Amino acid sequence: MEIKKDNRCILYCRVSSKEQEEKGYSLESQEKLLSSHAERNEFVISKTFKISESASGKQIRKTFDEMLRYIKKRKINIILCEKIDRLTRNLKDGATISDWVNGNPLREVHFVKENFIVSQDTKAHENLVWDMKVAIARFYTNNLSEEVKKGQKAKIEAGWLPSGRKLGYKVIGETGHKTHIPDEKVFPYIKRAFELYNSSNYTISRLVATLYKEGFRSRNGKQVMKSTVHRLLSDPFYCGYIIWNGEEYEGKHKSIISETLFNEVQEKLKRKYKAGQIKKHFGSYAI
Repeated sequence: MEIKKDNRCILYCRVSSKEQEEKGYSLESQEKLLSSHAERNEFVISKTFKISESASGKQIRKTFDEMLRYIKKRKINIILCEKIDRLTRNLKDGATISDWVNGNPLREVHFVKENFIVSQDTKAHENLVWDMKVAIARFYTNNLSEEVKKGQKAKIEAGWLPSGRKLGYKVIGETGHKTHIPDEKVFPYIKRAFELYNSSNYTISRLVATLYKEGFRSRNGKQVMKSTVHRLLSDPFYCGYIIWNGEEYEGKHKSIISETLFNEVQEKLKRKYKAGQIKKHFGSYAI
């Protein structure tokens, strides 16, 4: 009696940069390509896993692990992916996929755009191609990381914060050329926070409550947390300096308060919270 082959599969889509999306490698285009491949091969799609360009390394790992748990629990034997570097970009994940494939002769990974299938029947020379492509994908990731760090270093040395957003500022500009400018609606509250705390008449709790009554809100419209207010009172960004990887840089963004006011507030925070001696200028502050 012939055993009917299980034709269930999952789709794994991943976009790793804005450039890929703009050049037609969007999650939607990948899903369409993989769905067409599934239809041609009479595969039944059980689930689609998607990772967007904005996902963090932690989120990518979480989705990859979730996908593995899903196919193992439901005994699904077919993974459809656009290209090898969409599924894995490090040797560890490559080995994990290889171990999964070798655990059952029915298991296959289809890399549709490369017209390449990994299974127990994959020939030795094809396995070599698989290993080489995983290594190349790993090189791409490492090189991308180096380029990002290089770009961040150049930007900070030019006086601009490389990434992130500061409360009281808006981020404008194109990718790679983003700068911080004052948010007119929030800017005055930041200055007032420093001035009120410097009066020595306010605890952080009272300061938060007072600013909330005056209209100061978090980005989601709620009361700003005490930890957030304490952090901004300790951040030299507001008087024109940037701390990046333990180094101090003079920023080109518009400062909200004077360096004198900032230092006075640090002295009060130090006495209040016993935070330790602050070095000149702001060496004890770290992002």
